[in-house]
Amino acid sequence: MHSKQQLTPFCSHLHSSRHLVLSKFSTTTETAPSHILRKCIDLLQKCTSYANLKQIHALSIRHGVPLSHPLLAKDFIFSIVSLSGPMSHALHIFHQILQPGIFTWNTLIRGFAESSTPLPALHIYHQMHMSSTPPDTHTYPFLLKAISKLLDLKEGEKIHSTVLKTGFMPLVFVQNALVHMYAVCGSFENAYKVFEEMPLRDLVSWNSVINGFAINGRPNEALTLFREMALEGVEPDGFTMVSMLNACAELGALALGRRVHVYLLKVGLSGELHAGNALMDMYAKCGGIWEAHRVFDGMKDRSVVSWTCLIVGLALNGFGKEALAVFGELEKAGLAPSEITFVGVLYACSHCGMVDKGLEYLKRMSEYGIVPRIEHYGCIVDLLGRAGLVEEAHAFIMKMPMEPNAVVWRTLLGACTVHKNLALGEVAQAKLAQLDPGHDGDYVLLSNLYASQGRWSDVHRIRKSMLKEGVRKNPGHSLFELGNSVHEFVMGERSHPQSDEIYEMLEEITRLLKLKGYVPSTTNVLADIEEEEKENALCYHSEKLAIAFALISTPPSTPIRVVKNLRVCLDCHLATKLISKIFDREIIVRDRSRFHHFKDGSCSCKDYW
Repeated sequence: MHSKQQLTPFCSHLHSSRHLVLSKFSTTTETAPSHILRKCIDLLQKCTSYANLKQIHALSIRHGVPLSHPLLAKDFIFSIVSLSGPMSHALHIFHQILQPGIFTWNTLIRGFAESSTPLPALHIYHQMHMSSTPPDTHTYPFLLKAISKLLDLKEGEKIHSTVLKTGFMPLVFVQNALVHMYAVCGSFENAYKVFEEMPLRDLVSWNSVINGFAINGRPNEALTLFREMALEGVEPDGFTMVSMLNACAELGALALGRRVHVYLLKVGLSGELHAGNALMDMYAKCGGIWEAHRVFDGMKDRSVVSWTCLIVGLALNGFGKEALAVFGELEKAGLAPSEITFVGVLYACSHCGMVDKGLEYLKRMSEYGIVPRIEHYGCIVDLLGRAGLVEEAHAFIMKMPMEPNAVVWRTLLGACTVHKNLALGEVAQAKLAQLDPGHDGDYVLLSNLYASQGRWSDVHRIRKSMLKEGVRKNPGHSLFELGNSVHEFVMGERSHPQSDEIYEMLEEITRLLKLKGYVPSTTNVLADIEEEEKENALCYHSEKLAIAFALISTPPSTPIRVVKNLRVCLDCHLATKLISKIFDREIIVRDRSRFHHFKDGSCSCKDYW
């Protein structure tokens, strides 16, 4: 946050700097040769590079035209900003102007808003306010852009209030800037409220609110708004379609994502780098990893982000060796991997049990001048934990060069739950209670660990503790796309219109599974109840409901794609392998951390997840 106390020193410095420079130049301003002034201004308006700009600057100095001249300074600052020149140069010139007009103030705010250091835009705005220069229609869109980059919601709310007071709220580009600011700051409710109250909406308005929902984990709302946009006759552009692809990726809505791909091909946008990367991400997150690979192969230009998308996608889908092969190709192409690329590489090693390879890649990061961050160390903890090396994972945490965060300790707790290491699990839980108290997943993991040891009194103690502290377990849900809709299923629910047919199919699935020798894995059912009751509870897990619905709603041999918000449990994994064989279906399940491609009774993860 940026209080008045923080802003005042900068503003005072800005004021005193201008005063000192002006005392030097004010005597020459009026005597500047007019023909040289006009020539400099004319050259500035035609200037196409920062190098040329410096030559014009030298010309003005040589002929005695000071930068304190408001007309020349205004165009100089505008040219620096338009050519993405150094803002320190623009600020130096600004200090020399006696009475800068609103155009110059706005240009300076815009320059910082578009730079990699947007904070001074706020300082400039406050200095402008102190100088009693009234804002105009362009001030707030530039300022809100800076606030959006800073993710400073409180400052954004203050500016929203000022906009209302100063009467600029009815302007569509001010409203659009507010929608964008709220969306990127995570306040999608406020973004939608501003959007809903707009009497006139243009493409930017729709793009901002759709993207706001897409990036804030509300993909269903993004799709609903996209349909409303079409009904209002607003033509989407590339930005709209990238937002849609992000929403499709979140929902696992492959069919809709493919339609977006067709649209991009139709309008000639599929080859654009940002769209290509979004397409790859969508296909990878919907389980269509080879379609993602085809998009990558068809891209004329590829950035490190493109290579990273493919590496992470392959790793997510269980193709670790292929992910590492692509990383090798990236190196052969002479590109330098990024920090995120190495997260993908370590993730690939983790999900394929390649412990030695993972440790080797961690060391290799230094070859590219990359210092491992906590995300990379977290991947190694996950790698060791998944491989059953829980003690080694704990030792690795204790030697980390930075303080381990809650995610690292939660990774260790998850590994302890899988490999039934109660002593270390309790150590991890104690750390989590300090770092991130009240996280529902930690209670569930520890409860699972106690349940696996048959310590039901501890399971009940944790349940009471959750109730006492008001912690609610995040309910498991599974999504399945059919036609233009995404159907959501929650364990044991009967609200779906085809609920009766779904449960009939579930009974048939259970009967056929038992004929194949299936025995439910009830180890982690969190209740000290009869075995038969545990088996019934397992039958109604959300992904089983989604699979049953898919079986009654799609033709034979059609692949089934399900997205689940939690980790697939041992019983559902076992059952889904058999279902894929019994019904001759490929079933692709995306859980919280990876993909499982079930086919002919086996899974791509080779039972290592």
